[in-house]
Amino acid sequence: MRRMTPLDAAWLTVDSRDTPMHVATLAILSKPKNASPTYLQDLVKEFQGARSFVPPWNLRIRQSPLKNVLPVVEEIHDIDMEYHVRHSALPHPGGERELGVLVSRLHAHQLDLSRPLWECHIIEGLENDRFALYTKMHHALIDGVAGVRILQQSFSENPRERNMVPPWSKRAATQARRERTHEDAAFSPTGWAQHALASTRSRARSVAGLGKTLAHLVGASGNRENALTSPYDSPKSVLNKRVSPPRRFGTQQYELERLKKICKAADVTLNDVVLCICGAALRRFLLESNALPDKPLTAGIPVSVRPAGDVQVGTAISFILSTLGTDIADPILRLKAIHASTEKAKAELQALTRKQIDAYTLMVMGPFIGSLVTGLGGRTRPVFNLTISNVPGPQKPLYFNGARMEGIFPVSLVAHGQALNITCLSYAGKLNFGFTAARDTLPHMQRLSVYTGEALDELESLIVSKSATKTTAPRKRNTA
Repeated sequence: MRRMTPLDAAWLTVDSRDTPMHVATLAILSKPKNASPTYLQDLVKEFQGARSFVPPWNLRIRQSPLKNVLPVVEEIHDIDMEYHVRHSALPHPGGERELGVLVSRLHAHQLDLSRPLWECHIIEGLENDRFALYTKMHHALIDGVAGVRILQQSFSENPRERNMVPPWSKRAATQARRERTHEDAAFSPTGWAQHALASTRSRARSVAGLGKTLAHLVGASGNRENALTSPYDSPKSVLNKRVSPPRRFGTQQYELERLKKICKAADVTLNDVVLCICGAALRRFLLESNALPDKPLTAGIPVSVRPAGDVQVGTAISFILSTLGTDIADPILRLKAIHASTEKAKAELQALTRKQIDAYTLMVMGPFIGSLVTGLGGRTRPVFNLTISNVPGPQKPLYFNGARMEGIFPVSLVAHGQALNITCLSYAGKLNFGFTAARDTLPHMQRLSVYTGEALDELESLIVSKSATKTTAPRKRNTA
């Protein structure tokens, strides 16, 4: 048994019918050459036939009167795999639209909290002899970075490798061993006093450093000249209303090299470019419905604080906040404003220790979680307008028993006051966007994915083409 951290427990506490707190991936795979007619049926049987399990796939919330206050997870070894692994089929013609409709419906349903907190759906009938794996897990057990690492360890870069097992049956080869820590030593008679004194000093230093960062955030609030974006310094918008269970899911896929060329030409980061094209798409989307606020929308950007190689249970993220420049019509000026905002936010976060980061994350996200618990979510000013995240993924093609993964798309969560989530995942030279929204709040959300592509085209033509022209332009000879 293990007790959840306060942040992990918070995701469990706010889980509801309207706001299920699970995240998912949608992997598109091509069947191996010469696959048998019963290939997918055999795959379902193989997945359902697993009898050995590893965390987090075999973790269940322990039932107790205080499970929502002090949640504890326990490992179990008797799992109803026919419940957790399901077989679905798409109606003809089995295109992206039919797949999006099915994933939207699957993502809208809560996980059963009395069982291990995951489901895997094998979806056949995708055009061009492909199939999909939609796998969801509760956010209390996993974050995006850990999910990608588990994925990489479950697949292979070798297309000829066979006899592979599903992720719930395979212990990660790089899973960190639990070493004796200072906290363990604190329970020994000789170590208790030293640990208590060191902990007191550490907390004092954490409070001092954290106070400086919070003072900077408060000072930036309402100051349009300050690049630092503060919590609650966000306008109310249609994105920040109450939500109902139905979901809408859309995707886009771009060559990663296109975005990297913009980064190089403009001297910005990949995240800056992602935020810029999302800001452009949101500006256009809201202008069309006469719902664009005068103040710029802001994004909460998850930042992983997970050590390299760590795939342990739970979340290990913090947040930085950035403007999206939706009040700026010019794409280049918008990109500059976003770059200044993210650089300032990263500098503030990097000045904190790990303990200070944990405290900062709770202070920023605590009011957001509290608004969901108390029912105020979507009724008060938002901490930020939406979440936009970019998760680095494997850059070589992956295979599972010969089936090539053609693409993988993140499917994230939305909540009251946060009706839209945009998450990106890089894979094999491409950047895959997953747009998850509350259907009733944003009924035409698919337009956003289209507008994102057009915003990328525009930014590319303005920055990359101009940079290439300057590079190739002939120099004038000095004849004086």
